Amino acid sequence: MNILAWKNLLHDRVRLVVTLTGIVFALVLIAVQFGMFLGFLDTAANIVERNSADLWISAPGIPHVNGGSPIHESKRWKALQVPGVAATSPFTVFFVNWKLPNGAFESCQIAGFDLDSGMGAPWSLVAGRVEDLRGEDTVIIDELYKKKLGVERLGETFEINGTRARVVGFTRGIRSFTTAPYIFTSFKNAQTYMRLQEHETIFILVRTVPGTDPAAVKAGLLAAIPGVDVFTHAEMLARTQNYWVFGTGAGTTTLMGAMLGLLVGIVVVAQTIYAATIDHLKEFGTLKAMGATN
Repeated sequence: MNILAWKNLLHDRVRLVVTLTGIVFALVLIAVQFGMFLGFLDTAANIVERNSADLWISAPGIPHVNGGSPIHESKRWKALQVPGVAATSPFTVFFVNWKLPNGAFESCQIAGFDLDSGMGAPWSLVAGRVEDLRGEDTVIIDELYKKKLGVERLGETFEINGTRARVVGFTRGIRSFTTAPYIFTSFKNAQTYMRLQEHETIFILVRTVPGTDPAAVKAGLLAAIPGVDVFTHAEMLARTQNYWVFGTGAGTTTLMGAMLGLLVGIVVVAQTIYAATIDHLKEFGTLKAMGATN
């Protein structure tokens, strides 16, 4: 019967080609849309996913990692007194203006981290070193955004919110979900670029003692530090991904495109099988009477 089925397919080659074209189109549509969806998930919260912090302390009610508000840095010392906390570190993610060589401005996101703890540091460096950020007014950008930011080589100087910024390194593959690329710098430099007070930060990152339950430490932090929210690594990741991927509609649109491709494939195959069956109904009836299987 398999041989007969194969011959039946090849009998009408025009119909076969049309059917295969429809199926391939549907598969490509599914692959492209689902690939875009996975890409959105990766870029929406990569700065959270690659962060080594176990817990995030923030101002109350922030919608995602890119929408934080300043909090007092002294809360770090209260956090260190909570059982299960091994280390704390200030961290900033905030939108700033990068001045291009032609005088125009480009929106960017400053990611300022503590160089001693390393929590929030850039990854995949292809030029320069993280230690180079110990210099005053130094930044690291991703090579993908060199043209966008008007950067041609290491050592060039620009302005961020009116303050000098010297490019000392390049990363590869750190993309932003928004059109604003990430600019990595030391926490002290970030305070200057963002015009934060000396005692202010956007987040306090917490590293727990190995073997400690982060959920239990989170409960201790909430009890010890009033007026803040505390998120586990997984909670901050999900919060940011859900906002950018589903809250903006980008993820929903791509998933609907993938479902549309699946529907097209099903309809094409079903219509072809139905038409072939109707066209050869008598022949199939004869074969069935002779003992052929469905």
